[in-house]
Amino acid sequence: FFAPWCHWCQRLAPVWEKTAAALAEKNPGDGRLVFAKVDCTSAEGLPLCNKYFVDAFPTILVFRKDDTGESQHESYHGERSVPAITAWAEHFLAQAKRHIAKTNVVDSDMDGVPDSHNGVGCMVSGLVHVQRAPGMLKIQAASDSHEFHWETMDVSHVINHLSFGPFLTEQAWSVLPHSVAASVGAMDEKSFSSEQHIPTTHEHYVKVVRHDVSPPGGRRKAVVAYGYVGHSNNIQKAGEVPTVRINYDILPIVVQITEKSQQLYHFVTQLCAIVGGVFTVAGIVAAIMDKGVNLMTKKAELGKLG
Repeated sequence: FFAPWCHWCQRLAPVWEKTAAALAEKNPGDGRLVFAKVDCTSAEGLPLCNKYFVDAFPTILVFRKDDTGESQHESYHGERSVPAITAWAEHFLAQAKRHIAKTNVVDSDMDGVPDSHNGVGCMVSGLVHVQRAPGMLKIQAASDSHEFHWETMDVSHVINHLSFGPFLTEQAWSVLPHSVAASVGAMDEKSFSSEQHIPTTHEHYVKVVRHDVSPPGGRRKAVVAYGYVGHSNNIQKAGEVPTVRINYDILPIVVQITEKSQQLYHFVTQLCAIVGGVFTVAGIVAAIMDKGVNLMTKKAELGKLG
């Protein structure tokens, strides 16, 4: 799959032709391996490129005879040379001849890195050291050997885990209140989708606050956890390169949470104070009612009542 304006496609074109000719000469009359090319800018090729979500050029996909409509097609990521592509393609002939087992992962040069595999998308993981100041993590497609069709680039993604600060042990997690523990990974397992064929940038805004949680008893050190609140927006703008941006702001405040257990004598003292207060109030009410009854009685005796 190529685009005429793509520099890397122009470099691959003669290699592709020479590889096809070399394999045809090596396997005359064998129609089980066919090399084809699709112009993704043509009226005929564009629907096919959209169907298979081709947005990087050049893209080399494998279509097997027994593929179904739901099959995932392997994509080639190896060296773009005649010997490398020839060795890679010969693996599929060997599979078709049942000389080797069928597989969707091919490592023709046996260097431990697959030359082709199936699957869409990528996984980004890692640890980044940042200053305690506002900043941004920017995730955008870039390549030294591809050019991209930004209008069809889809940056839909799932945030499996996003957290700030040190990794927490199981013991530390057990100390955190539920509200704090939930805020440590507030955006975990959340999905963000882009509309098909509309360049979309996903903007995430994160406010981070440090929490110092002291375990009961004061015998252990306080657990430091960074919780955050996240908000997300989609930006759809013509000419905008689809990107995922995580804007974070580490606030200069610390929330201290201390849990203190109450001694028994404090509880008994407070209980006695409550009981004593109830009796005091009841005595005051009884005295007022008694004086009122006595006053009414005297007035009745003197005949001054009503």
